[in-house]
Amino acid sequence: MRLLRPQKDLLLSGKDTTKDEVNETEASKVNKLRRTRKKVTKPHVCSTEVGDMDISNSNDCTRDINQILITPQLSSRMKHIKQAMAKNHLQFVRFEATDLHGVSRSKSIPAHFFQEKVVHGVYMPRGYLELIPNPRDNEVNHIRATCFNSDIVLMPELSTFRVLPWAERTARVICDTFTVTGEPLLTSPRYIAKRQLNQLQDSGFSLLSAFIYDFCIFGVPEIINSKTISFPATTLLNNHDQPFMQELVDGLYHTGANVESFSSSTRPGQMEICFLPEFGISSADNAFTLRTGVKEVARKYNYIASFFIETGFCNSGILSHSLWDVGGKKNLFCNSSGVEQLTVTGKKWLAGLLKHSAALSCLMAPAVSCRKRYAKESKDLKDSVPTTWGYNDNSCAFNIKCHGEKGTRIENKLGSATANPYLVLAATVAAGLDGLHGSDEVSAGPDESADLYQAKPSEIPLKLEDALVALEEDQCLREALGETFIRYFVAMKKYELENEETDAERNKFLEYFI
Repeated sequence: MRLLRPQKDLLLSGKDTTKDEVNETEASKVNKLRRTRKKVTKPHVCSTEVGDMDISNSNDCTRDINQILITPQLSSRMKHIKQAMAKNHLQFVRFEATDLHGVSRSKSIPAHFFQEKVVHGVYMPRGYLELIPNPRDNEVNHIRATCFNSDIVLMPELSTFRVLPWAERTARVICDTFTVTGEPLLTSPRYIAKRQLNQLQDSGFSLLSAFIYDFCIFGVPEIINSKTISFPATTLLNNHDQPFMQELVDGLYHTGANVESFSSSTRPGQMEICFLPEFGISSADNAFTLRTGVKEVARKYNYIASFFIETGFCNSGILSHSLWDVGGKKNLFCNSSGVEQLTVTGKKWLAGLLKHSAALSCLMAPAVSCRKRYAKESKDLKDSVPTTWGYNDNSCAFNIKCHGEKGTRIENKLGSATANPYLVLAATVAAGLDGLHGSDEVSAGPDESADLYQAKPSEIPLKLEDALVALEEDQCLREALGETFIRYFVAMKKYELENEETDAERNKFLEYFI
């Protein structure tokens, strides 16, 4: 076994030990530090390196810093980052992490401090990411107030370093979050998604996925009769404002997020954007990048980008995905006979999605306004609606598409564009895995024989309160996503429900929530 150098010495040396640019596994791990009664020593947490298709060690974040893996690749990565920083005359680097809503929370540091921060991390108040102003003991009694008010550490994943085309002389790097003693933050959506992808890989599978988002473009709000009104940018209906979309798509490409297509949607100022599918965590990273990038580009054109529609409904956020073997060579949803029908593996995966659809809907439509579209075609006053699926049927919650060069895939259409993409990815994988490991089968679809049967038809709650109960009672998702996360997420949503009316107007045009 070869001897490995500590990360700090390696980074500061600036030597290029290899030119191998294959996707890295985690290039470094987090060092657990000893606690003292009155003083916590400075953490030596280190950055994580995860390639698009290699996530084998993404949930192991506590290895000693003197036993770092694949240090030559780390050195090569740092060399190329320094070259990019010099070439683009970068002044700042954003260390970005997702909060529970999927919104980017970041700290920008001067570029000349980047190497130091790669080693030691960037500190941020934990409350920035968890978003409950004052958690009550009876709601989140597993989280101590001192813990909630403490700092956490942002550790960069260097493979996500990109120069931002829409921000002057600025780059960004997506970070994982840790406590100051080196443990992963259990409420971190990106950590939870990585953990589920790791479980999937351990079961011999990989996931190819892409997000499809709707968003709206509004003009700058105007004051009319003492009321603030924002009009949709109607010229986008027919793609007349090409410069805006072209700059957005080109900018996303340069941040590593490849857009397959974009088009006007059903409403004035409403656009749809489809990403190319990628393996692993990359699809969620791309969606996370869009959520910030579209707002920054919109500002340059005197627009406001929103994931809400002017009627109060949310735009859709679809996760199109397919299951592959662990090497990414075979689509396990595709029927080799050429028939447009799911394989047995695909049917089991779908059964898992149907079984957990009530709890899934809580994570994928996490606000009152997001759930309106579940009942938009129903005139009856119901507490829930059936979970539907079908082949090439865009009205279904789970739409199976067998046509096209991508092969068979399932579109999970439960989601809204306001949902956290990492949680959407994690929950979909957890539900699908449960279907693979279980004995449930799928009820008959429109084009299939009646011998397929689902023991208990699935229902989607229309009220967020009922969806929260479904999430709390779903033992599979509780275990997969973690007890700490579930309890915290439910507490956050209950807090939002209690303050919904008072916050509605105040948040209407705040870009944080739109």
